[in-house]
Amino acid sequence: MSPETQVTHHEPERTHSEIKYVLVALMIAMLLAALDQSIVATALPRIASDLNGLTKLSWVVTAYLITSAIAMPIYGKLGDMFGRKKLFQTAIIIFLCGSALSGLSQNMEQLIIFRAIQGIGAGGLMSLVLAIIGDIIPPRQRGRYQGYFGAVWGLASIAGPVLGGVFTDDLTWRWIFYINIPLGILALSLVASRLHLQPHKVEHKIDYLGSATLAVSVVSLILVTVWGGINYAWSSWQILSLIASTLVFALLFIIRESVAAEPVIPLKLFKNEIVSMATILSFLSGLAMFATLIYIPLYQQIVRGYSPTKSGLLMLPIVGGLMVASLGSGRLITKYGRYRIYPIMGTILMTIGMWLFSHVSLSTNYLTLSIWMVVIGLGLGQLLQVPILAVQNSVERHQLGTATSTVTFFRTIGSALGGSIFGAILISRVTSYLGATLPKSISTRLVDGLSSGVQQVSSIPTVIRHDLLLAYVHSFHDMFLVGIPFGIAAFISALLLRERPLRDTIKDRAAGRALEFKDEKIN
Repeated sequence: MSPETQVTHHEPERTHSEIKYVLVALMIAMLLAALDQSIVATALPRIASDLNGLTKLSWVVTAYLITSAIAMPIYGKLGDMFGRKKLFQTAIIIFLCGSALSGLSQNMEQLIIFRAIQGIGAGGLMSLVLAIIGDIIPPRQRGRYQGYFGAVWGLASIAGPVLGGVFTDDLTWRWIFYINIPLGILALSLVASRLHLQPHKVEHKIDYLGSATLAVSVVSLILVTVWGGINYAWSSWQILSLIASTLVFALLFIIRESVAAEPVIPLKLFKNEIVSMATILSFLSGLAMFATLIYIPLYQQIVRGYSPTKSGLLMLPIVGGLMVASLGSGRLITKYGRYRIYPIMGTILMTIGMWLFSHVSLSTNYLTLSIWMVVIGLGLGQLLQVPILAVQNSVERHQLGTATSTVTFFRTIGSALGGSIFGAILISRVTSYLGATLPKSISTRLVDGLSSGVQQVSSIPTVIRHDLLLAYVHSFHDMFLVGIPFGIAAFISALLLRERPLRDTIKDRAAGRALEFKDEKIN
């Protein structure tokens, strides 16, 4: 039995009252996965000190990023094959086990291994949450619900460093992992009691070779983003070898997927114009997003001298703009059944926001920064969920999980590349500006010293601190200017994203069945 002829069952009608409990569980799961990408960063210096592992510090983040990225498309495919409820519960359990073990780690090697386990679970949380929404809510109604998840994602990106700083300063860094356990248990209980998905049967054959080539390509790419320009020079044989490995295994993956009976990412998905453009838009949005969510707090910490906790709190204007735009666009999509205008407006606002931040100075007042951040937040809030909604509305039901995880996967890869690209630009420009005003030996020591933590700025002699801060301001100008072409490319992708009327039913086109959705007014 092929996927096209799989047995399909009617899902029961669901009211908003029934969906809201499932929604809470899914939002908690998404929060856990998104939060753990950022909450660890603030605690890394303390972790390195306690576990005597400064040289292995980057692997605490890298291990999580690698395993979660690899797991996403695999979870999507398995969900289409076996059903998503039990797989989702399994992902939560894996994530919680990894969290508990990470908090109990006694050395850096243990922490790295346990973070990798945690990432395996997180990949399932990020990809399955949105696919489950596609299982239970028709596209026309889905916009207002997915708006909540865009808000959760943005909130986690900003709140992570703040919570990481609070836990590290007032409790212990181990609580950045322990806090996941009660939240995860609540999500598990709600999923078990409230999420009821009809099982479906389909013959399956897991593409192990395709999964392996994808894994090697992703690992190589992420190591390039993590090591390039930091551990090894961009022109070093290590980085060049990793780039070659990324390209070779990506090519092997494409060749394998073109002949596999059950490909992990079916290439025929990209024959769908909406899927291909939404994937490109998601990739570019993820890449550009990190230029703002990572490096605006860095500006506040280095140039303004704020603590990680304070710099995180000062990002609230972005959170506010993102939540307003995400929730508002979701409701408007549900009301009018159209989605294309929102990523177009979102990419325009995001690009304008980056242009505004290319004018930041040593003394830009907080009101001005807040307005700029609101502009960026309003842009991001209209971008995060629409590509997924467009894809889910354009594919067959049996491809929903695979298509959703594919878009999420490429956004994650874009985010990883964004962090690397903009970080490399910032450091190279700082080095260049300092080299123009200070002796090379001093400028090199300054840049190398700051790589261990922005708190080193306060220890720099006053006579050269102004030169250093000015170099960083000019470098932030250049970095945000480089981000503008990526924003423009995202805008072009949004313009090319074709709009298909949103369905009012959950349809399985292959089986020719329509499942009606009983709607209630949201109070």
